[in-house]
Amino acid sequence: MKYAIFCYSSERVVSGLSREADDAMLRTLAETQVQLDAEGRLGAVARLLPTTSAVTVRHGAGEPLVLDGPFAETKEQLLGFYLVECESLEAAVDAAKRLTHGRTPGSLEIRPLRSFRDYGAVQ
Repeated sequence: MKYAIFCYSSERVVSGLSREADDAMLRTLAETQVQLDAEGRLGAVARLLPTTSAVTVRHGAGEPLVLDGPFAETKEQLLGFYLVECESLEAAVDAAKRLTHGRTPGSLEIRPLRSFRDYGAVQ
């Protein structure tokens, strides 16, 4: 089964890292990514640009409304994600634990994925 591992942290803290500290963190994460890839378990990996570059499309009574930003008053923001193939939730938790090394403080949220293809929506 595929799992999404969402990376949450303070955008302010991460954007305030020096180039050297950010590069060191990404090198440490790359070691785990190489291991997961060698195991045939790693899918897409992405670091999101700041929330200031985001827009939100909100469904309403009429036409969808497009708004600047995500408009969430939270201490942590969604900064990126990993897609991993795991046999169980426990294996996905293990992968997430491996990805915590070298990270800034924050959290990793794990969610199983169900493809839209399972419903025949996309062929």
